[in-house]
Amino acid sequence: MLGIVLLCCACTEKDKRGRPLDTPTAGDIKIAVDESLRPLLEAEVDAFEGIYKQANVQVNYTSEAEAIEALLNDSVRLAVVTRRLAGDEVSMLMKDKIVPVQTDIATGAVALIIHRNNHDSLLRISQLKEIFKGKITNWNQLNPTTASSSITIVFDNPKSGIVRFLRDSIANGEQLPSNCFAVKTNQAVVEYVSKNASAIGLIGVEWISDHDDSTANQFLNTIRVMSLAGDSSYFKPYQAYVALHQYPLCRGTIIISREARAGLGSGFTAFVASDKGQRIVLKAGLVPTTMPVRIVEINRDSR
Repeated sequence: MLGIVLLCCACTEKDKRGRPLDTPTAGDIKIAVDESLRPLLEAEVDAFEGIYKQANVQVNYTSEAEAIEALLNDSVRLAVVTRRLAGDEVSMLMKDKIVPVQTDIATGAVALIIHRNNHDSLLRISQLKEIFKGKITNWNQLNPTTASSSITIVFDNPKSGIVRFLRDSIANGEQLPSNCFAVKTNQAVVEYVSKNASAIGLIGVEWISDHDDSTANQFLNTIRVMSLAGDSSYFKPYQAYVALHQYPLCRGTIIISREARAGLGSGFTAFVASDKGQRIVLKAGLVPTTMPVRIVEINRDSR
């Protein structure tokens, strides 16, 4: 796919003022990205710009709702989010004769984190639903042997993809309870949870899944990642469990483009979907969408 797109570089298009337009490998572009996806997109942009020296990808890390709004308003040509466009959003673009291209690039997850000293790290989805309905509000309702302490739920942004995902998949579209509040960024969620023993934080797994990343390792040293069970077995948001959809809170990552021609947005999307871009997804601890994944089971039985 990337090779086909890059053939367009041979023809230099110009705008109405005679200035060269961007190509799939050169020029400037503004894109909007859900902040929870920042670690992955920073790696992809760095690699793309490292290969194509004349490309400049300006990224606005914001909430998912604001990223999609910027795309619909033609403030950006690409949005990287965790849901596909709704029917009315597609219709808005089609009225302007824009056919949106939606490219799945990765499967990730929403991770639940708690304070390092909190050992109540097992949670059933049914219990999580009760928490988001406001029916479970204290840690001793989850574990009678635990001292009484009110549960606080913290997330990144009221308009984030994480909140939208949990409201749709866990809370059945209902408003979140009063013990939920936002702290703007995923990093701020980690910092809050590391200092508050009664908190449950919601973050994109991207922030803690790359074990070669110093920031991810620093975060993992200050918090504990919860294990979730849909039925009888508990799983953490590890890459293999996400690939097999055994972890209950898996979610996709999608690049949505409104480009009407083969510009820098098309080139960047093609790069992320290519072998090089998908290897970055794999290294980040996520599951690539456009390349096969091999799951290897290690038998530690010494017999």
